[in-house]
Amino acid sequence: MADVKTVLGALTAQSLFDLRGVVAVVTGGASGIGLMISSTLMANGAKVYIVDIDQERLDRIPRSYNDGATPQMGRLIGVQGNISKKSEAARLAAHISSLEPSGITALFNNAGILTGKFQRPDTLANPNPTAQDFVKALFDDVPEESFTDTYKVNAVGPYWLTFAFLPLLEKWKTSHAVNADGRSANGGRGFVPQVVMTSSMNGWTKDLATSGFSFPYSFSKSAIGLGTAALAHELLPLGIRVNGIAPGLFPTEMAAPGTSNSLGISSGSRQSAFESPASATGGTRFDMGMLALFLVSNWFVNGETVLIDGGTLLRHPSAF
Repeated sequence: MADVKTVLGALTAQSLFDLRGVVAVVTGGASGIGLMISSTLMANGAKVYIVDIDQERLDRIPRSYNDGATPQMGRLIGVQGNISKKSEAARLAAHISSLEPSGITALFNNAGILTGKFQRPDTLANPNPTAQDFVKALFDDVPEESFTDTYKVNAVGPYWLTFAFLPLLEKWKTSHAVNADGRSANGGRGFVPQVVMTSSMNGWTKDLATSGFSFPYSFSKSAIGLGTAALAHELLPLGIRVNGIAPGLFPTEMAAPGTSNSLGISSGSRQSAFESPASATGGTRFDMGMLALFLVSNWFVNGETVLIDGGTLLRHPSAF
């Protein structure tokens, strides 16, 4: 029978969130929310493959973080790829499979783009806008490819990647079986494989002001919200979980282009998790990182999308 010291020791943050041995794949992991996730996983011991389309970022970000890591931390490994293509999903899975024959613990389908912004008719200058005013703003001025490109990256790509990486997640499950005490066969901390989808609060919002005034973005994130729960249900026989993250405003290159430094951290971000709570500037890497740690570590959560928006949807009409 375990003594109190052993019981309490197992409940410390260092024990609960010790990710040594974890192998994760994070798309869009070299910038923005993806980097918030990948750097936190790495800092807590995980090996993280970050998939990005930008080779310059892949050359710079992993080197910078790996050079500053302690021996107890994991590492970042860059892999270039375009996640919107089915063929690329298969290639990426085959490449990482050759490097990780025992499988991967988690796939974070995080990469996303925001296009097709519109400008609402100015009701202050013109209190009585006509239908033609809305046609110009939301039809004429929105390129058709805004929808196709956004859907391919934000919604369709995650579908291809989920199934391309499914055998790798299954390999992890069979080679790292978890017993009733949450330990793996070798006695280490056990982790149950999962897919994590980055949707957005904007998949549920009714006010497009929260989504950068983009219907393509909002529509695509709504699709991911539904897809998360549907895939979780579909994959129950495999014992592979699917969960989601629905961020609100976070200071990233997508939200505020040109504000990130050489480490991919946006200016104005809190430098410590213990500073005052996020304000109108949005959430930070600490907020997102803690959620990523929770999802990887807590194997009793499945089919859920966690809203992390600082209460934004309490102030705007939504369906969440």
